[in-house]
Amino acid sequence: MSAPGPPPLRVVDSITELGPADAGCLAVCGSHGGASSARYAIAARPRFTVFNDAGVGLDRAGLVALDQLQQQGLAACTVSHMTARIGEAASTLATGVVSHCNPLAAAHGVVAGQSCRQALERFRPAH
Repeated sequence: MSAPGPPPLRVVDSITELGPADAGCLAVCGSHGGASSARYAIAARPRFTVFNDAGVGLDRAGLVALDQLQQQGLAACTVSHMTARIGEAASTLATGVVSHCNPLAAAHGVVAGQSCRQALERFRPAH
């Protein structure tokens, strides 16, 4: 029996583009990390989701998804709005720099200051 391959990568401008068929994927989106985005991510259940922090906002509204996904056993992080365009997943992947992560992502080695691509590599099997 062969070893399972790496989880699929989904790059979507909006987290609303993910569905149940994407469970277990690595998701890079252009969406903010707010409460409404969390609901869509929880429904789709990606293994790891990258959001935009959207400037964090009042009461850390742009980071709420990190805690909500943590409660559901899902890893997540945000990239800084100063390093990637909000709403553009390709920008998140190409130039995004991690600004915040939940404890599950941190347990995989995701830390602030990593590129989005470096964070994704923490969820791929070692070669």
